[in-house]
Parts: sequence; structure tokens; C-alpha cells
Amino acid sequence: MLLDLSIVVPLYNEDESLPELMAWIDSVCTRHQYAYEVVMVDDGSTDNSWQVIHQLSQQYATLKGIKFQRNYGKSAALNEAFKASAGKVVITMDADLQDSPDEIPELYNMIVNEGFDLVSGWKKVRYDNAVTKNLPSKLYNGVNRMISGIKLHDMNCGLKAYRRNVVKSIEVYGEMHRFIPVIAKQAGFRKIGEKVVQHRARKYGVSKFGWERFINGFLDLLSIQFIGRFGKKPMHFFGLWGTLMFLLGFGITLYLITSKFLFEGSLINKPAFYIALTTMILGTQFFLTGFVAELVSRSAADRNNYLIEEKLRLDKE
Repeated sequence: MLLDLSIVVPLYNEDESLPELMAWIDSVCTRHQYAYEVVMVDDGSTDNSWQVIHQLSQQYATLKGIKFQRNYGKSAALNEAFKASAGKVVITMDADLQDSPDEIPELYNMIVNEGFDLVSGWKKVRYDNAVTKNLPSKLYNGVNRMISGIKLHDMNCGLKAYRRNVVKSIEVYGEMHRFIPVIAKQAGFRKIGEKVVQHRARKYGVSKFGWERFINGFLDLLSIQFIGRFGKKPMHFFGLWGTLMFLLGFGITLYLITSKFLFEGSLINKPAFYIALTTMILGTQFFLTGFVAELVSRSAADRNNYLIEEKLRLDKE
């Protein structure tokens, strides 16, 4: 049965906050008469999180639980939860109570009644450490906006809402959960909105993320941009640059050979000769890399997986 709402909660060592979070979600959804489910994914917690989920499932029939054998990361947790979700709207939130379930109705309304494919939360007022989280986050999001072209102030916010066909059409892996709006846009979902949401101070536990997420996030963004543009046509990138580099090196070589016959100079004593030779070799390697990447791409199982938004059947008379 298709529910109104699926609320996805990835978690790692959050046993103290889960009872309060579940009670809050249930209160909001019951008050607005949503047919809903909560999908909690225990990402290999080492505390009592899974036991708490078990206990809560006895109290709340709407709760589903998924447990990983070990810690795989937030992206893996979200990907599995998206597969298991049965709601026409899917809302993700963190388990640490910094995301407020009171935002659920308006997020739901923006998807159902305002026609957004994806709505991302914006924690305009934050209660994190200004030096270790706020300032790096602003810089990080500024770079994201510049590279991706998606005008979101807080792309990494855990509080997001999705239309069902968005989460069923994308795959989240590695640490790509930070860039789900980018992945969704590349899949053809263009109506991406933003909502200012309440950010609450952490009540239990400690943050699970460090400085390395900003460096890894920047590299992941470059990977997504490259794969999205050239994933099914790698020769267009490697072949283009390989050809340009080879032609540049070949042109310099022709110039040097012509100069030798005209001015009787020595080729091997000129630095330009070695630059040209290196450029030609690199160009050839780029071109061959493009061929190999094209073979891999053509052999991939998902090479013809295209997202069809709507299909009409035309019966021939």
C-alpha cells in the first residue's frame, strides 16, 4: 500500500535520542492524520540503538528497522531506506534531535501541493561551533553552488523531502548523500526548492563528522559532476583532451623540424622538443584511456537505464 509519508532516519550510536524522536514524529503525523511509516537504519551502531529500535517497534506499528552488520556510512543507510520506503513523499532527518519533526507538514505540503521534486532544509540559524562547522560549511556550500549551479544554502542539511519517484530513481553511494540534489538534477528532476528550518542544539551524544568531510565532499562533488556529464560518453572528455594535446605536441614538433632545416639547429638541445614529445605521449594516453573507458561504459549493466517520466500507449487502428 502506498502511504502518504515515509520518514527516513539513518543513525549511528543514537540510542538516547530515539525514544524522544519517535514520540515527536508520531505526535506530528497523528495530529495531521498522515498514513505514515518511519524507517530507521542502524548503521552498525556499537551502543544499544538496535535494542531501542526493537523496543519502539513494539509500541509503534509504523516503525520499520534495518540494521547493518557494520558501519557503512550515511549514504548506504539512505540508499537502503529509499528502497524500503513506501510513501509518496519521503522525508529524511537526522536522529540527533537537531532536526525538528514539526517541519514535516510544511515539507510535505511543498512536495504534494506546490509541485517540488525535492525540498532541502536550510539551517539559517545554527547552534554549531562557528569555527569548526559554521564557517567551513558556508565556504563549502558556496563552492557547491558555484560548481553545481544549484542555488541551495545548505546542501548537506539532513532534513530533506522528496517526491517518491526521485528516491526510487537515484542511487546514493560512497559519501554522495551530501549531493543528492545534484544527483537528482542530473536524473532530470529540476524543481528543487529550499525551506528555512529550525536547527536545535544537540541534546545527546557527539557529532560523528570531522574536518575531513569538507575535503572529501569537494572531491565527491567533482566526481559527481564528471560522472553526470561524461559517465555514458567518456570518450567525449578523454578523446577531446587527448586529441588537443597530441595536436599541440605534433604542431610544436613540426615547427622544430622546419626550423632545423631552415636554420640548421639541433632538436635535442631545445627544451621545446621534450615538451612536445611529452605532450604527444600524454595525448596518446588520454585517447587510449577514452577507448578503455568507452569499452567499460558499453559493457556496464545500466548503460541503457533511462528515466521515463511518462509513457502513453498509442494503439494502431
